[in-house]
Amino acid sequence: MKRLGIDIGSTTMKCVVADEEDRLLFSCYDRHMARIGEKLSALLARAAEEFPGEEMTAAVTGSAGMGICRSLGLPFVQEVYAARLAVKRLMPETDTVIELGGEDAKILFLRDTEVRMNGTCAGGTGAFIDQMTELMKLTPGEMEKMAEGCEKIYTIASRCGVFAKSDIQPLLNQGVRREDVVGSIFYAVVNQTIAGLAQRRDIKGNVLYLGGHLSFYPYLSEA
Repeated sequence: MKRLGIDIGSTTMKCVVADEEDRLLFSCYDRHMARIGEKLSALLARAAEEFPGEEMTAAVTGSAGMGICRSLGLPFVQEVYAARLAVKRLMPETDTVIELGGEDAKILFLRDTEVRMNGTCAGGTGAFIDQMTELMKLTPGEMEKMAEGCEKIYTIASRCGVFAKSDIQPLLNQGVRREDVVGSIFYAVVNQTIAGLAQRRDIKGNVLYLGGHLSFYPYLSEA
């Protein structure tokens, strides 16, 4: 029997269908813009068109998924546990997982099963990058392309978008290259991950990156 997986995060929704041998048969990924019920209905309709009349097992994960599970009577899998299960099964050689979500960030040290998460602040997460993208008046694609031309890194606070803006505006007023400002924004996310999550613990071994921003911004992964 095919398996349906739904991940409802703080900003995006993902839906996949896999067969018994873990082969991916269908996937879709989109921002839900806080219209979770509406977006989920649309994604499930697309899946139903691909597999008309087929019964599937289903499970839901993600920070915004628990309410949906209660409404639909579906099993809920806590997101950190779901990530750990998937990594152990699909990439068992992984030592450390770094995941940047829409409004949270996590580091999973798999060898001794320790999880560190910024549960109280969205600093250094996807929401922060979105804020900076809007501040720079760029699209995500333009942010990535501009960052690739970065030649010098400047210190930018990533704990808070307000503090970051206070660092960025003077740089722009001083005529600092926009490419350097954008590159510095991505490095600010890196610094926040190391200082706020790793907290002096070494990030070593085989490191796996998860999350939309680490997937769609190659410069961020490189940084």
